[in-house]
Amino acid sequence: MGAVRMTTGQAIVRFIARQDVERDGDRHRFIDGMWGIFGHGNVAGLGQALEELGDAERLRYYRPQNEQGQVHIAAAYARHHNRLRAFACTTSIGPGATNMITGAAGATVNRLPVLLFPSDYFASRVADPVLQQIEHPSERDVSASDAFRPVSRFFDRISRPEQLISSLPEAFRVLTDPVETGAVTLSLPEDVQSEAYDWPERFFENRVWRIRRPVPEPVALDDLVRLVTAARAPLIVTGGGTIYAEATAALDFFATAFGVPVAETQAGKGALAWDHPMNVGPIGANGGSAANRLGREADLVIAIGTRLGDFATSSRTLFQHPEVKFAGINVAPMDAHKLGALPVIADARVAIEALSTALGAAGHPGTSAEHRRRIGELRADWNGAVVDLRRGTDPNSNEGGAAGDRDLGQAQVIGVVNDTVGGHATVICAAGSLPGDLLKLWRAEDPKAYHVEYGYSCMGYEVAAGLGVALAEPSRRVVVMVGDGSYLMMNSEIVTAIAEGLKLTIVLLDNHGFGCITGLARMVGVPDFGNDLRFRDPTTNRLSGPFVPVDFRKHAEAMGALAILAPSLDAISAALAAADRHDGVTVIVVPTDSEQRVPGFDGWWEVPAAEVSAQEGVRAARRAYEEARTLQRLG
Repeated sequence: MGAVRMTTGQAIVRFIARQDVERDGDRHRFIDGMWGIFGHGNVAGLGQALEELGDAERLRYYRPQNEQGQVHIAAAYARHHNRLRAFACTTSIGPGATNMITGAAGATVNRLPVLLFPSDYFASRVADPVLQQIEHPSERDVSASDAFRPVSRFFDRISRPEQLISSLPEAFRVLTDPVETGAVTLSLPEDVQSEAYDWPERFFENRVWRIRRPVPEPVALDDLVRLVTAARAPLIVTGGGTIYAEATAALDFFATAFGVPVAETQAGKGALAWDHPMNVGPIGANGGSAANRLGREADLVIAIGTRLGDFATSSRTLFQHPEVKFAGINVAPMDAHKLGALPVIADARVAIEALSTALGAAGHPGTSAEHRRRIGELRADWNGAVVDLRRGTDPNSNEGGAAGDRDLGQAQVIGVVNDTVGGHATVICAAGSLPGDLLKLWRAEDPKAYHVEYGYSCMGYEVAAGLGVALAEPSRRVVVMVGDGSYLMMNSEIVTAIAEGLKLTIVLLDNHGFGCITGLARMVGVPDFGNDLRFRDPTTNRLSGPFVPVDFRKHAEAMGALAILAPSLDAISAALAAADRHDGVTVIVVPTDSEQRVPGFDGWWEVPAAEVSAQEGVRAARRAYEEARTLQRLG
C-alpha cells in the first residue's frame, strides 16, 4: 500500500468525504458538506483544500454569515435526519472560532452530531503571538479553542499532521455513536493545515460506520414486564430519542394495544399525531391538563428516549403517586437511570417492540376500560382548551384581537399559522415564551412537523435552523416562528437562505422586547425591569420610556426577503398564502400583545425568588416558591 502526499487540509476533505453510515441496511454518506467562514487561519488550509478537492469529492461548501449560525444550521440538519447525516464547519482563528462555542454547546446538549474545525495559533510558535491569538502569561499551550473542551463530546488539537490518522476515526466514532454524539472539535493550527504529509492510501479508503441498536438485557426486560403488568395507571413520557430511533410506529402499536397514554416532551412532540387516541399532550412545566393530571396519578412512569430535564418533570414536582415507580428506556445509561428508574439500556424501537412481544405472549390485557375512558375524557377536555386558546377568549372583542386596538395574542397567531400550513409543515422555534405555547397549542401530525430546540433554548437558533431543515427536506414546508428579541440577535442567515435559493417562511412576533422574561420576572415578584425594548427615560435614567420602533418589515425586505406586515388573523392567512406562492424567503411581521398569555396547567418550574427583599411582591413569591419545593422528589 502506497502513500499520497497532501496537506492536512486536503487530507481532511478527502477523509470526511469518504465516511458512510448505515442503519437497518440503509447506507449513505455521513458528512454532506462543509460550512465555513475563511480568514488567515484557514483560507490557505481547509479553504484551499475545499476549493481544489471539494468538487471531486462531492463535498459541497456553504458560506454562512455568522459562525454561530452555521453550527445551528448543522445541528438542525442532523436533527431532521435523525442524526444519520451531518455537516462540518470551519472557521478562522480567534473570534471566528469562539463564535462557534454557543452552537457547539447546543449541539452537545441536544445530542446532535456536528463536526467543528476551528483554526488555532501556529504550532511552531515562531510567529508568536499571531493576530487574534489569546496569550496566556504562564501556560503557553492554552488557546481560545480550549474553550471548546467543556461543550464538546470530543476535542483534540492537531499539532502534527499525522495525529489525524488516529484522531479523525475517533472523531467519527463519537459522532456516529447514539450515546456519545454531540459537538466534535478538532482544533487546527494554521500552519499545520497547510503542511504536507505522506498519508497512507488506506487512510482514505471508504469506511462504513454502523449505527448500533442495542437490545435490552433479558433480566431488565423481564423486570419491566412485571412493572407494566402490575401497574393500574401507567404513563409513557416520550422524548427525542423515540424519534431519532424511528420508533414511532412501535410506540403507536404499544400504546394502542395496551392502553397506555403517551405524554410529550419538547423533543418528543410529534412521535404520535396530536389526534392519536393515546396522545395526552405535553407534560411538565409547559404541559397541558391531561398529561399533567395523569402524571400526578401515574403509578408507573416509563420514560422513553428522554433526558428528563426540569421542564419535563416540572422540576421534579409532577409525579405524586405515593408508590410511583419509574422505568427508563434509553440508549444512554446516564438517562436511563434518572429518577431512580429501572434502567432498560437499549435502542427505543428495539426495546418497545420487545416489550410489546413479551406482554402479548403473557396475555396482558392492558389498562382497564375505566382507565381508558378517563384518558379519553381528559384528552377531550384538553383538546377543547386548546381550541379555545387558539381562538382567543372572544373573536369579536379586543381580547380576541380580531377587532379593537389591541394586538393579537400569541396563542391566536399559533392557531392561524397551524391551521393554514397544516400539521405536516415543520415549525421551528427555540426561545422565549413561544416554545411553551407551541408545545401546548401546535398540532403536529408527523415526527418531523415539530422542531423546537429546548435543550439549550438558544436565542438565535431559529432562522439558522430553518435553513438546516430546508436543506434536509426541500419538499417540506418550513415555518420559523421567532420573537423579535431572538430575531434581533441573529437574523443574518436570511441572506444565506436567499443565496442558496431556499424556500422558507419566517413568522416574526413583535412584542417589543423580551416579553417572556418580563412574565418570568413578575412571577418572582420583580417589577418590569430591563426586558422591554424601550428608550431611556431621562427623568429616571431607567429603560422605561416609549418602545423603540423597529421596522422589521423594512429590515427583512432590505435583506432580500418578501416582507409582509400582518396585524390581523385575516392578514396572517393572506400572508401565509403569499409565502406559499413565493419561491424564496418570506418574513411575516405580526405585532403581538405580550400581556395575553397562555395559562399554565398545573406545571411548575423552579426559579427561586429572592430570599430577602423590601418588596412584598418578592416576599410573596418566595413563600410560594418554598411551598412548591416541598413537592420535589429528592431521590
